[in-house]
Amino acid sequence: MSNLKYADITEKIIGASFEVHKFLGNGFQEVIYQRALAYEMGQAKLEFAREIEQHIYYKDLPEPIGTRRADFVVENKILVEIKAVIQLEDVHLAQALNYLKAYRLEVGLLINFGSKSLTFKRLVM
Repeated sequence: MSNLKYADITEKIIGASFEVHKFLGNGFQEVIYQRALAYEMGQAKLEFAREIEQHIYYKDLPEPIGTRRADFVVENKILVEIKAVIQLEDVHLAQALNYLKAYRLEVGLLINFGSKSLTFKRLVM
C-alpha cells in the first residue's frame, strides 16, 4: 500500500487515463480525452467536477482574486490537468503547480494523452 497522500484516488484516475489512452491512442484534441476520462472516472465510481470555475486565491487574502476552469477536480481533493501534446514541457508543470497553489489543493495530476505512451506527473504542494 502506498503512503502517498490520496494514493487510492490518484491510482484510480491514472488507471482510468490508461484505459482512455489504450482505446483512443494519441492524436485527438484535449476535449476528446476529457470527455472519455469523465466516462472512465464515472465507471471507477470517482466523484468529480469537470470544467468548473475554480477560485484563484492570492497569499492570505480571504477573497478570491479571479477564476479559472480546471479540467477536473476529483473528490474535492485532486486537481487533474489534461494535455494532448507531444511531450510535457516545464511550462505545463509550472502551470499545474500554480493552479494547485491558487486553488489551495494539495495533490494534482498532470496527464498527457498526446504522446505514444500515456505520461503523467503527480504533483504535491
